[in-house]
Amino acid sequence: MPCEGCMERDNKSTDPTMEFLLLGFSELLCLRVLLFFIFLIVHLVTLAGNVMIFMAVVMEPSRPPMLFFLCQLSVIELCYTLVIVPKALLSLIVVEGSTISFIGCAAQMHLFVALGGAECFLLVAMSYDRYVAICQPLHYVAVMSEELCLRLAVACCLGGFAVGLVLTVAVFRLPFCQSHRINHFFCDVPAVLHLACTQSYTPELPLLAACVVLLLLPFLLILTSYVCIAAALLHVTSSMGRSKAFSTCISHLAITLLHYGCATFIYIRPKSSYSPTRDKMVSLVYTNITPLLYPLIYSLRNKEIRGVLRKMLRRKKIAQLN
Repeated sequence: MPCEGCMERDNKSTDPTMEFLLLGFSELLCLRVLLFFIFLIVHLVTLAGNVMIFMAVVMEPSRPPMLFFLCQLSVIELCYTLVIVPKALLSLIVVEGSTISFIGCAAQMHLFVALGGAECFLLVAMSYDRYVAICQPLHYVAVMSEELCLRLAVACCLGGFAVGLVLTVAVFRLPFCQSHRINHFFCDVPAVLHLACTQSYTPELPLLAACVVLLLLPFLLILTSYVCIAAALLHVTSSMGRSKAFSTCISHLAITLLHYGCATFIYIRPKSSYSPTRDKMVSLVYTNITPLLYPLIYSLRNKEIRGVLRKMLRRKKIAQLN
């Protein structure tokens, strides 16, 4: 499916000195001020929530594996929002859209994919932690050692970085249309691919491969973990014990459904079904609302994080009294 207005290829379309124009929400002129303040408030609350969880976990002397993974998740969400939201806020201030350089667009896409990929892998590590805690409780301390948790954390980051780098290089090697107007508020993969001057579906293959590695395989591993957990809970005779075990998984399940639901809707589909307006609205939820919900979900549903937050607030009160 050729891109709009692409009658001929631009010989300098892959020149690193070229610029893209992020149109952002140019069609919502009357709502710019309202959207700007809503995004800004959501962004600040998201930063505050994730920083609070990060500081609470770091200040805790004894950190079980789940808290360690939560700390890494908070760091990923902090970086994730800082990569996307400031440029989105700028697109609301500038009426005619904000420009971004070729290198800047590639860097933003790489960081976005790398951080999102690291989060996908991290959700798998967290599901494995829940599997060991429920299915092998007697071996939990031995299996989920500090060394294993550190290795899993590093593997998640390196895996996301590698997939993001390969996908970004594949996308930005394509010839782009003479019109470098990206109908989005950041350099998302489908929006940039839409500018590619090609009638074949070959450019979509790296995105499809990345979706398999970052979405399909991790989701199947998470699903396998929860099938094993459900099978183990069927052998628990006490309904109280069953509900207590399942309650430890609710937070992780909620975040998994949010993350994979939005990502699947945006990325697992052919280029011909691309809709800029629909993508921007879903991306808005994906990049602004879900990072805000993550700390809220874990602070409300996870006993460990609630206990750590209470300790942090108690220490702060004691310090103020002293």
